[in-house]
Amino acid sequence: MKAGVIGATGYGGAELLRILQSHPTFQIESVYSSSQQGKSIVDHYPHLTDIVPMTLEEIDPAAIAQKLDIVFLATPSGVSSEIAPLLLKEGCTVIDLSGDFRLKDINDYEDWYKKKPAPQEWVDQAVYALPELNRSSIKDTKFISNPGCYSTATLLGLAPLVRQGLIEEKSVIVDAKSGVSGAGQTASFHTIYNELNENFKIYKVNAHQHIPEIEQMLSGLGYESPITFNSHLVPMTRGIMATIYATLKSDISQEKINKVYNDFYEDEPFIRVRKNGIFPATKEVYGSNFCDMGISVDTRTGRVTVVSVIDNLMKGAAGQAVQNANILFGLEETAGLHFIPVYP
Repeated sequence: MKAGVIGATGYGGAELLRILQSHPTFQIESVYSSSQQGKSIVDHYPHLTDIVPMTLEEIDPAAIAQKLDIVFLATPSGVSSEIAPLLLKEGCTVIDLSGDFRLKDINDYEDWYKKKPAPQEWVDQAVYALPELNRSSIKDTKFISNPGCYSTATLLGLAPLVRQGLIEEKSVIVDAKSGVSGAGQTASFHTIYNELNENFKIYKVNAHQHIPEIEQMLSGLGYESPITFNSHLVPMTRGIMATIYATLKSDISQEKINKVYNDFYEDEPFIRVRKNGIFPATKEVYGSNFCDMGISVDTRTGRVTVVSVIDNLMKGAAGQAVQNANILFGLEETAGLHFIPVYP
């Protein structure tokens, strides 16, 4: 199948090329850029020399639709909202990695993203696709909205507790940390070396745009309250760790909690639940599509702690996008993705 990547010069786009280049079914047919068309992708990413020797093309939805089976939109928020409807009208299958179609209430999008929302009709058509939680809805669509990175780590960590009705409303607190690649390539004061190196920063306090996305999905799972969520920048390139706290409704043993998680994710190829007392580190999922988690019950406080880690560019973006594409086209879900994390 012929695949194209719009926004191929971003970090998410580069990860898509890394995955698709060795995918058994998807073939990289074209790469696109709104600002560097006519240039070689190798000029921007020399590590692709002799691997993806392609010229960045202009974004022409009609021409794209004629030659591609699937298009990955690895564009910033505010861009996909304009491009995706044009591609869909031309009959393309689209997987959007931005946040433009995640929130079903377009007023929420405008409030949290501070951008003009996409038309409601296209937002309604987009399937929010977190495979482990709504796999069945992915198979019958041509338009997927890929979840955010923080949202993926948080929702996967909370889902077993919420589905089983084990935690109190208004009790969820998420303390999340991310590597700086999540901020993209555009330099800012907060991400330059001198500010980030040997430093640890909180940002978007109680105001991160992934908060309504997490709450929207949790509501569908049965948890109706707002959550407390805060994000931090860590001086590393890749990785997210979400440390999640919630109050249990009743006494529950560590063994039972472990069983809840192991049963919930038993058949999930990219979820790895650690043994009792073992907690994951971001390096252990580096460059992979895995989400690793460890769980601890604190009988003294009646709370549970879940530690969930992903690679923000993989399970948090490009890897999950390819996982969704595999499901959508009826391929083996792990196709092109089942490789060992890079370690150390």
